[in-house]
Order: sequence, then C-alpha cells, then structure tokens
Amino acid sequence: MTGEEVKELSKKYVLQSWSKQKYTNPIPIEKAEGIYMYDYDGNRYTDMSAQLVNLNVGFGDEDIADAIKKQVDQYCYLAPSYAVESRATLAKMIVDLLPDNFGKVFFTNAGADANENAIKIARMYTGKNKVLSRYRSYHGSSFGAGNLTGEPRRFPLEPGIPGFVKFFDPYIYREAIDFPSEEAATTFYLTKLEEQINYEGADSIAAIVMETITGSNGVIIPPKGYLPGVRALCDKYNIVMICDEVMAGWGRTGKMFAFENFDVKPDLVSFAKGVTCGYVQLGGVAVSKKIAEYFDEHLLSCGLTYSGHPLACAAGVACVNYYTKASILENVNKVGKVLGEILEEMKETYKCVGDVRYIGLFSAIELVKDKKTKEPLVAYGKDPQGIMGSIVGKLKAKGFMTYSHENMLFVNPPLIITEEQLRDEMKKMAEVLQVVDEEYL
Repeated sequence: MTGEEVKELSKKYVLQSWSKQKYTNPIPIEKAEGIYMYDYDGNRYTDMSAQLVNLNVGFGDEDIADAIKKQVDQYCYLAPSYAVESRATLAKMIVDLLPDNFGKVFFTNAGADANENAIKIARMYTGKNKVLSRYRSYHGSSFGAGNLTGEPRRFPLEPGIPGFVKFFDPYIYREAIDFPSEEAATTFYLTKLEEQINYEGADSIAAIVMETITGSNGVIIPPKGYLPGVRALCDKYNIVMICDEVMAGWGRTGKMFAFENFDVKPDLVSFAKGVTCGYVQLGGVAVSKKIAEYFDEHLLSCGLTYSGHPLACAAGVACVNYYTKASILENVNKVGKVLGEILEEMKETYKCVGDVRYIGLFSAIELVKDKKTKEPLVAYGKDPQGIMGSIVGKLKAKGFMTYSHENMLFVNPPLIITEEQLRDEMKKMAEVLQVVDEEYL
C-alpha cells in the first residue's frame, strides 16, 4: 500500500482513541528505528513521548525481537496454569528488582487490568471494600480502573462503582496556600488525608492507590516526606498501599521504580508499559510476601486468558536484561540532568511557561496565560478552541512528536536518547514556546 492508502483505510475502519473521529489525521508510518519514525514519503519524526510513555528502549531493539522469535519457535501460547520458562523467569526477575518485602507477581495484559486486579487483591486480602485514589490521576479506562481514575476520563463511567473515594494530590504549584517548605506542604496534605480516612471509616478502606509520580496529569512529584507519610498512615490503619508504576516505572525516573526515589516499600505495585516497551503487551501486579502467603490458603479470584502470555514474557525478559546491558539508568540520569537544565531555562525565558516539573526523563511543561495569577492556558477539562491541539500540531510540523493533557506539554522521550539528540529536539520546543508567547498571550 501507499501511505495515503494506509491512512484512508485507517480513517475508514479504525476507531481512534480519545478523538472525534471526523478530525483524525493519522500519520502513516512505514518504518522506525531508535527514537525516529519515518512516513512513506521519507519524512522523519522524533518520538519525544516514547509513544505513550512506554517505548523506553526505542524502536527496533534486536534483543527483544530475537527473544520473541525464539519463543515463537518453541510455542506461542500456553494457559496460565502451565509452567512456562519465560513467565517464571520474568516473575523472578521482577521480584528480585523490587524491595525485599515482595514475593510474587500476577501477570495481566496491560496497565488498566493490572490496576483492576491490584484493587481486587487488596479487597480480598483485607476484607474491606473502599479504595482511595487521587483526583489528578489516570489508572486506565476499563470500568474498575476508570473508577479509580480521578480526572475527566472517568466521566463516561459515571454513575460509578460504590466505594471509590477521591482525595487531592499534593499539587503545590496550584495550591491556594503558600507553603514555606515542602515539609510544611507534606504536613498539610497528610493531615487532610488522615482526616478523610477517619471520615470514610478506616475499617472500611482496603487500599490507597497512587501513581507514585502523577503522569499524564502533570508529572506531579510528591513533596519531601509525603510518600513515607502515606506509608505510615496505611500501617496505622491497616490499609494496603498500592503504587501505580505503569508509567513512572522501568527506569523513567532514573530508578528502576519511581518509589525508590522516596524510600518507601509499597504492599502492591502495578506495572506495564516499560516491562516490554510495547513489543508485546504485558502488565502485572507484584505483591508482598505477606499478601502472597495469604493466598496460599485463600482463593485468588483473579484470572485472565492471556495472563503471562509466553511471547510477552519472553519480550519482558529480554527487555529487563537490556536495561542493564545498555546502562539505561545511567543514561536517564545523565541526559535527564540536561533536560532539567533546559526546562528551567525555558521557565525563565518564556511568558507562557508557568512551571516545569521533571525527574529523570519524565517531565511536563505547564502553560499559563499569566505567570503571576497562574491562570492556565486552557481551563481544566476544557479547550473549546483547540489551543493545546494547535500547539501540539506546531511541534508535529517540526517533527517533534508528543502529546498534551489539560494545559501541559510532555517531554518523555525513549530512555536511549542521547544528549545531542535531546538538545536538537528541545530547540524545536523553544521555537514553539516563542510562538505561544506571541500568539496566545
């Protein structure tokens, strides 16, 4: 097919997610390598969002491709009840990467059903039903994960499932209170959370679920002491602490898992995305030894046809090994430092940049109409004029491929990006931010 034929066929028969179908205009991609994609006319595009913040090792990794081919030659599928080498090996590798309180892994297909099963496990283990999660969160769009989600993508699922309760993120930039320090902010947010726990009834709360670092809702990094404080509240009230590491895990922050930056040990960890980097879809829930032991004598009422799919697990083994082989964490910390410096310079230079937040190669640029008032460039949950789409389009025209959410632009490239590549691409971002200053303020 020609590129135009591929595009027209896609527009005619494929429902594209999160889109008004009439206005979709997908770029037909013929080939991809490293951090670059090429259309059928030979135009090059740079993947500065790692697709959906999952393609951490970039396109065309031969180790992962070879592992998939080898598994195909052995067999492509066996039911979850059989012992499979790639499945067992990957589970052990994941447990070995986690803190010493972890024991087993339940595999899923992706991040949404990882979170679905995490809350099921927490409810079965505790015998309690309520689940607390945050407003500026995204945990998936299936029914359970969608109710766990706090932002507007949950609205089509409402009225929702009883027992899902929301609390506010420690979003210091937009808080009405001017805190003298991060520690003061932490005290405030933890006090409010404990108050809510008591109002909801601690004896009814099974779990507190958090994206360790809020992802698509702004890369909101918890203030000092916040996550240890949540851990302490969970211990105090016998609540399971679940860290959603679907986006923030697998090296994105410069640590293998984001919670390692904050000196905490969760009870459950949901993961997906970077475990295979999208080469084959896979997710999972890692559970503590204590919770794993509970299900030695109690029924684990969780099951999926494709739980621990052999092809996906083979890809996962190769992918996790590649993180070490390619010194990915070292590269993230090295190039991430440069990214932070560039973002801080942009914050000082451009009137539209209200705040920048970054850790490793996980970052967001928050756009505002006025730096003093912090009025967002588009209102929360609303962009009737398509301003953010227009800005993303300007980046796209320069070959800088990323996405926006609310009033945020994201810079989350594959973790293999070099300093030189990053600097080249961020020049394009600078050019677009200048246009935003001139056209929208």
